[in-house]
Order: sequence, then structure tokens, then C-alpha cells
Amino acid sequence: MVSRAQIPKQIMKAPKKWIQGAIKRPGDLRRKLKIPPGKKITMAQLNKASQSKNPRTRRQANLAKTLKKMS
Repeated sequence: MVSRAQIPKQIMKAPKKWIQGAIKRPGDLRRKLKIPPGKKITMAQLNKASQSKNPRTRRQANLAKTLKKMS
């Protein structure tokens, strides 16, 4: 068993908005799908984007689907 003294302070104090820091290109998927700001990205559009030939677009669409489930 690990005591609290052995755990680094960085691990104990995780940032509250860590997802915002994990997203490297905010708005990139919306630009690729040509959806204007203010309009919602539908699940059908995300499903189509997750079948893209571009691996980055596939990952972005899958991340968007995962984040949509969290809220």
C-alpha cells in the first residue's frame, strides 16, 4: 500500500478542466465538416466523419462522440 507522502503533489491536485487542455485543435472538426458556429453537429454527421479516410478526422469524430455522452 502506498502512503500519501509517496504520491507526488501533481497527481493529487488534478486540474478541474483537464479535457479543455487535452483538445489540441478546438473547432477543427467543425471546420472540416463545414458546419457554421452556433449550429449543432448531429450524430449522423459524427458517424459519417468517423468513417473518414483521414485518421485525424476519425479520431476527432470519435472524441466528439465520447464527449457528447459525458454531458
